[in-house]
Amino acid sequence: MPAADRQGEILLRLARAAIARRFGLMLECSDNETFLHEPGASFVTLKYEGRLRGCIGSLQAHRPLREDITHNAQAAAFRDPRFSPLSAAEYNQIALEVSLLSPLTPMRVEDEADALDQLRPGVDGVVLQHGSKRGTFLPQVWDSLPDPGQFLTELKRKAGLAAHFWSADVQLFRYGVYKWTED
Repeated sequence: MPAADRQGEILLRLARAAIARRFGLMLECSDNETFLHEPGASFVTLKYEGRLRGCIGSLQAHRPLREDITHNAQAAAFRDPRFSPLSAAEYNQIALEVSLLSPLTPMRVEDEADALDQLRPGVDGVVLQHGSKRGTFLPQVWDSLPDPGQFLTELKRKAGLAAHFWSADVQLFRYGVYKWTED
């Protein structure tokens, strides 16, 4: 098994174990791997019957990856404000996805048209920020929003901005992910 696949298997198991603990279930999970103790930024996504059921993450590494995965898995399952907390009945039906983020890279853009030209569909995770408003889409979102214009419009809405809003103060950042999904 390639090292990345092994790493992904460990991260998925760690995320599932974190959620299982809230239901009084104990899953065996190795947490003594060296990479788990290094800082990392992750997102944990839950899907139920193929639809989004929760997604919470960290954009920047600020704690050991083990803690980041555990915190984000529990937050996605029980504290995503878009959904009610995951029920015990749903637990065995969810599929988990873990994304490990690369560091954010600022994008230098002149205007919205320039931003659209620089976006790389299917590749870029994007953070959009204006003042205190911020939103992000993982690269996986390109699967459902393949048009850069629509992607950016929905990202603005997610950040709490109007669909047609643009300002010279808008900041964009891109990042990549390694992702692993349960079968």
